[in-house]
Amino acid sequence: MDLYELETFLAVAQERSFSRAAQRLRRTQPAVSQVIRKLEREIGESLFDRSSREGLLTDAGAVLLEYAQRLLNMRGRAEDALRELRQFQRGKITIAANEFTVLYLLRALGPFRRLHPMISISVHRALARRIPEELLNRNVEFGVVAYAPDDPMLRSVVVYRDELAFVVHPSHPLAARQGEMSIRELGAETFIAHNVPSTYRARVIEAFKRHRTPLHMDIELPTLEAIKKFVAMKQGVALVPGLCIESELARGELVRIPVRELRMERKLRVVYVKNANLSHAARAFLAVLKNMAEQGGRFSFKAEAAGAA
Repeated sequence: MDLYELETFLAVAQERSFSRAAQRLRRTQPAVSQVIRKLEREIGESLFDRSSREGLLTDAGAVLLEYAQRLLNMRGRAEDALRELRQFQRGKITIAANEFTVLYLLRALGPFRRLHPMISISVHRALARRIPEELLNRNVEFGVVAYAPDDPMLRSVVVYRDELAFVVHPSHPLAARQGEMSIRELGAETFIAHNVPSTYRARVIEAFKRHRTPLHMDIELPTLEAIKKFVAMKQGVALVPGLCIESELARGELVRIPVRELRMERKLRVVYVKNANLSHAARAFLAVLKNMAEQGGRFSFKAEAAGAA
């Protein structure tokens, strides 16, 4: 049996008449009778007492009526739910990000929430290297990373361009410097480093080696927040993403000094499964990111090839 047959059966049962049911359904009476006969053959039971002019149900018809009403009500609720999804009245987005990339998300989620307040958002904290796996396993719909995954099943869109920033405490002797400084002037400094392996950490170590400058990473911490606090406590200097120190610079808690040999751009990407059937909410999220890119500045919305630098 299918929903069309059940809908016809329900109309006859409610109207207690094949002719009135046909009018309600805008079909001919013979067509309605044919559907009911087909349904009766499928279930092997008579549904209506043909000897009665009032369209009385048989015992089998009474049982089917209860379930037909439930099924058609469920169809109605499903249609309502899908309509709400299309109108952004419900839905959910799941995103994986790490401590750094979530800072970009905070900027994007504000405008998105203002446009679509009924859509729920769940951000999962994950190690950057695990995010592609989370996407391919469909545990999340989006990932935000600072590298281009090399899996051909993933699509990567550059959404923000950040820079590595050298920061010191305002009372540090280097804070009074004007203009750029050289990496060779940092050989005596105590660096507070992020102990999470990354391509940028490797590039910094290589840069110090290339310029024959000692790199003293005497303190290694697990979070960027802890690194910033240690620099603010005059415990050393640090190289951190520029995006994560804007508030501290504005409050005068840290000072940023450009280093000629350490100009390193960091591209943030939103990544998702290439052939995935994105939800209405997910497509709306991408539209917000694209609109942010149109504002200019460091925001972007540019797809790139797998494994791009």
